[in-house]
Amino acid sequence: GSHTIIANATQLGGHVHLGDWAFLGGLSGVHQFVRVGAHAMTAFQTRLAHDLPPFVTAAGNPAAATGINQEGLRRRGFSAERIALAKRMHRLLYREGLTLADAVTAIVALRGSVGGGDIDVALMGDFLAAAERGIVR
Repeated sequence: GSHTIIANATQLGGHVHLGDWAFLGGLSGVHQFVRVGAHAMTAFQTRLAHDLPPFVTAAGNPAAATGINQEGLRRRGFSAERIALAKRMHRLLYREGLTLADAVTAIVALRGSVGGGDIDVALMGDFLAAAERGIVR
């Protein structure tokens, strides 16, 4: 992707795909064939063995979702409404106890709810639909 940041001593397995504006913290390890979504972020020493959805921040070994990359989104000029939409998508994926299929359906239903947010919903929906390795949970 464009505008990615890869901190020192980060290791990428073969065929890793990084989305635009992705940020990998120092000493992170990414398994081969893993996809890191746009605007996603890993903390120091994170081990990614599954796809990391757009906007999501992950930490740990193994990686667990900890929230969204709110500061990164703010710095890139996302409106408060679009950041709130990213938080809503995160809640649907991680906090409401939904299956992945039900979460994807609920996320896609958010289209039209925020001005300019349809691109974010499409980004998340398309990423989740193409997830073959599973996602960071």
